[in-house]
Amino acid sequence: MRDKKSQKKNMMLKFINAAEEIIEESGFSSVKIRDVAKKAGFNSATLYNYFENLDHLLFYTAMRSLKDYAVALKLYLTDAKNAMDIFLKVWECFCDFAYDKPEVYNAIFFPNLDKHFEHYVDEYYEYFPEDLVKFDENITTMLLKSDITERGKTTVSLCVEEGFIREEDAEKLNDMTLLIFEGMLKRVLRNQISYDDARNNTMEYIKNIVKVFLIKEYEFYY
Repeated sequence: MRDKKSQKKNMMLKFINAAEEIIEESGFSSVKIRDVAKKAGFNSATLYNYFENLDHLLFYTAMRSLKDYAVALKLYLTDAKNAMDIFLKVWECFCDFAYDKPEVYNAIFFPNLDKHFEHYVDEYYEYFPEDLVKFDENITTMLLKSDITERGKTTVSLCVEEGFIREEDAEKLNDMTLLIFEGMLKRVLRNQISYDDARNNTMEYIKNIVKVFLIKEYEFYY
């Protein structure tokens, strides 16, 4: 069983590496099943033995980038003193990476896949556990969720537990911050806004929303 799993992982890696090469050469939108298979040294039919469709392959290829984000997130959170610090620093780190690679993060968090997001996340880390960076339980739970709404709820819930916001306002805070991110990501994808402006505006808008819901004194770190 272990040998079969290792063989499958090795084959998947060949296609993922080929897709990454095409992305580096021609961009994310240039990836085609036939081209990936050819670059990996196989035919399209072989690729479909390991991936459901192009979106599945792109999702796996994009998931690799989350490791860089996760490693950076550990550094961002080193001086976090409370749940609200964590909430804002997670968003800051996320924006830094997502707007730098908008196509990659769009493929991860807004994919066109048949099954539920978490099925593919669990599947990815089953084959590539080395890409999962260890945190405390709450942050690890967040990283295991590909559904961006559920991911956001993790850090918002911590803010409720520490008394920064009311429980009845948690869903509103989560929804509003996610709407800002999704809208800004689309602008970045369309080249309508620069990386710096997208990052800075998103964080400014999120902090303004937080101030509306805050019920406990909090000193914003910048």
